[in-house]
Amino acid sequence: MGGPRVIGVAVAVVLTAGVIAAGAPATPPVPDPGFVGPGSSQVEHLHFKYGPIAIAPGQNLILVGPVTIEKPSYDGYVVGFKPNLVRADGTVPPIEQIHLHHAVWLNLSARDLTAPNLPGQRIAAAGEEKTDMRLPKGYGYPVKASDVWALNYMIHNETASPDSVFVTYDVDYVPATSPLAKHITPVQPIWMDVQNGKAYPVFDVHQGSGSHGRFTYPDQAPGAPRVNTWTMPRAGTLVWVGGHLHPGGLWDDLRALRGRRSRLLFRSKAHYWDPDGPVSWDMAMTVARAKWRVALRKGDKLRITTTYESRLASWYESMGIMIAFLAPPHQHGIDPFRHPKRIKTTGNITHGHLAEASNHGGAATGLPDPAKLPDGQTLANGVGITGFRYLPGDLSFTTPLDNPPVFHQGQAVHFGNFDASAQIYHTITACHDPCTGSTGISYPLANGPVDFDSGQLGYGPQGYTAAANRSDWFSPSSLQPGTYTYFCRIHPFMRGAFRVIK
Repeated sequence: MGGPRVIGVAVAVVLTAGVIAAGAPATPPVPDPGFVGPGSSQVEHLHFKYGPIAIAPGQNLILVGPVTIEKPSYDGYVVGFKPNLVRADGTVPPIEQIHLHHAVWLNLSARDLTAPNLPGQRIAAAGEEKTDMRLPKGYGYPVKASDVWALNYMIHNETASPDSVFVTYDVDYVPATSPLAKHITPVQPIWMDVQNGKAYPVFDVHQGSGSHGRFTYPDQAPGAPRVNTWTMPRAGTLVWVGGHLHPGGLWDDLRALRGRRSRLLFRSKAHYWDPDGPVSWDMAMTVARAKWRVALRKGDKLRITTTYESRLASWYESMGIMIAFLAPPHQHGIDPFRHPKRIKTTGNITHGHLAEASNHGGAATGLPDPAKLPDGQTLANGVGITGFRYLPGDLSFTTPLDNPPVFHQGQAVHFGNFDASAQIYHTITACHDPCTGSTGISYPLANGPVDFDSGQLGYGPQGYTAAANRSDWFSPSSLQPGTYTYFCRIHPFMRGAFRVIK
């Protein structure tokens, strides 16, 4: 697949899908040419940054652009990859302000093994867990000078103010001209996804679903598509694997299937530092140990599942992804069906607690409990969302507009997002009363006594966006009398309440 030809395909996909949405920077961000520093005597450390990326107030868009990004400009092997998100001054923004929902690096000059219909090969990824990928000694992902890379990213501005950021990626690289390169075994990325092949591969986990406070997707979602299995086209050896999930996630499992037999190859677990438990981005994922090797045969199947907690809250737009690297056979791999006990299914995290994940939120703010406020009025028999406010019933106001509007039992509450025309998405998501604590990465949560969520009210290209492609939503008409508090999970500082009476 030649570079120019693949670029044309990528451009066609991007333009027809409309992924480059309004609100993106008027001029393409400029890639950093990078600096080179010694990773070891024969390993170069290349630093790249993509930006500046202008982030509009409240932005939550999936973007691709420009079509190509900076990469190593000479043949060699990637042996390590570390992503990050920074401001112009090099500081990392707090997660409750600017959030790296995901970034996916693609090699447009290669075909993806598990989703060959995509315009390129998915070679690396990052979310706010910021896993550091480091291949075991003697292995590397091959890169040619002629390869073309691209970046798909979703950066979420959780504030009402504009900002500007860079996506950075540090690449440990062995040049093909280095003597060390002669001892490198090439590997290929194996992207395993519970929603494989989708541009926005997400699913919901509702509070109370599953069993014993845990929900495994897709096994416990009867209507979910079964796209989480891939068949080995040839024999090979897995040499590295790590997982990605969202807050509420507990672990990703990678299994091998041979006939009717199944073996666990690796469990990538989320390690949380958050004192409230598995409820925030204050975590890191475990990856395989340096000597982990799994030998697979042609025709063996790989299968991924992901498990979330479902006792503490609901988790909307969740993910379950694992990236493995496949080497040729005969790499001292262990056959999981002949020697299952020799497979080390646990691993180690790649970093400690991140400073940007320190604000967990939930501190007292002095705002009144909405359940104790007097009845308020509706707006045209509903609630409008405009300027990052719920009107009426916004809990940040100190006027009669903050009083919960009243609706009669059996009446659905009509919400309308008037910010949708500016490509600002909002949700109405139930939270536990009073829902007035300070905003952080683990407050508020979707933990209301009644589980309701509007989805992201707004518009975008179908399948390539988080938008619900509607600007209106009606609450359940079955709500019992009482005061109901809610928040926007896209902009968690937004809080509101309404009241149902007989």
